[in-house]
Amino acid sequence: MPLPLAAAIFFVPGSGAIEPAAWLLGAAVVFAGEALRLWAVRHIGVISRTRADRLGPLVATGPFSLVRNPLYLGNLALWVGFAVSARLLWMAPLIIVVAGLGYHAIVRWEEQLLAARFGDSYREYAARVPRWLPTRARAARATSRAAYSWRETLFSERGTLAAIAAGYLLLYAKSHF
Repeated sequence: MPLPLAAAIFFVPGSGAIEPAAWLLGAAVVFAGEALRLWAVRHIGVISRTRADRLGPLVATGPFSLVRNPLYLGNLALWVGFAVSARLLWMAPLIIVVAGLGYHAIVRWEEQLLAARFGDSYREYAARVPRWLPTRARAARATSRAAYSWRETLFSERGTLAAIAAGYLLLYAKSHF
């Protein structure tokens, strides 16, 4: 899913030179998305990097006490931020729809695995924590006990952090060539 989005952001012709306001606004959205991802990874650990049906423990702390899928929300913010930085504002809603549909399908599969493994514990968690958008009541009760160190968190996120740096280098090159 990320490759077509990346190709569109980096190769669809933009409007030329970097516009500082768009660049900074997009970077702020990217920063917010990565901050959410870091917070989530600090609670869930390296199990977030698996593509298999291997599951870790049920995590209900930190951002997982607000929404069940903070990593996917962080990813959406990353892509939208890059589109804004590239001055391709029309792509932001497209990214949300296309990536959102893909993530929704993935989440449905993950929820089946979690319900099968954790049973009533997961069903109770799913009943009290929204899938995508936090409610005001949930935001007030967020817990933040982290299970992993910042060192482990940053190590786990090194690929995403490198991709963000490479993405901005590509956007810079796109605007100058």
